[in-house]
Amino acid sequence: MRADGPAGRALAALLLLGCVGAQAGEAWRRTGADGGVHDGERPPAAAARRWPGGAPAPIARLRIEQGEGETLAWAQNPLDGPVQVMLRAEDGTAPQAVPALPARATVPARTEVLLTRIAGHGPPARLALSAVPGPPGARPREVEYGYPLDTADLRVAQGWGGRYSHADAQNLHAVDFAAPVGTPVLAARDGTVMQIESGYTEAGTGSEDLARANFVRILHDDGSMALYAHLDAGGVRVRPGQRVRRGERIARSGDTGFSSGPHLHFAVQANRGMRLETVPFRMFGPRGVLRFYASPPSPAD
Repeated sequence: MRADGPAGRALAALLLLGCVGAQAGEAWRRTGADGGVHDGERPPAAAARRWPGGAPAPIARLRIEQGEGETLAWAQNPLDGPVQVMLRAEDGTAPQAVPALPARATVPARTEVLLTRIAGHGPPARLALSAVPGPPGARPREVEYGYPLDTADLRVAQGWGGRYSHADAQNLHAVDFAAPVGTPVLAARDGTVMQIESGYTEAGTGSEDLARANFVRILHDDGSMALYAHLDAGGVRVRPGQRVRRGERIARSGDTGFSSGPHLHFAVQANRGMRLETVPFRMFGPRGVLRFYASPPSPAD
């Protein structure tokens, strides 16, 4: 059985200018250029919706505010964990901005941060905001992860460096555990639920289906993140911001997204400075310690 590559590659979102009405009732923080932090309700935001093609809603959003003779560009983080963002002019121009573009920042959970002030009246050149989940300075500790499925059976459909979809940095040290749809998925380590997707219902076999996987992303206290992907439709049992313990049931396994058979895609990821990469991990399975190795190169490589 072949297995997947999960939603990880699609998590760096590209956003254009936009602004809609406020969504009240959520606790948010606002950090200005002077570093001052203010608590309040959620500010006006770009629409939290699915983009064309069924891709997930972006992990960060750009908000434009017109001031006196200048335009303020804010980055909003709707997730329950930090994200790193970079703002640039999409058409290659260099508008007069302070700080200059491209501008980077780390945006805490449920916070908006002022990225830059652009001189001039009216909307500036088209801007693009890219974002990567997790703090850029994460230093994952060597810990032993628990087996993420509530079953005595163990079958690895694709391991580290698997040729089908585990060759890139975001998936290199991922493991696909074959499991029937509906198998309970367990948290492999204590952490906070940072992000979920649960609305997809079908599997796909083309590159356009990469992002169409249900998943849970859990942030650990060392800044690393565990990704549990290809979950069953409606099978996510946790909510963003929830604290979970190792061994706690968080979802049901499934076959959504870019997949050719039911399985759980598990990876430990870290933000390496606007780059999401997997990191090696140790795990204790149903029959003892699991050891994973990267696939050896073929003679043609």
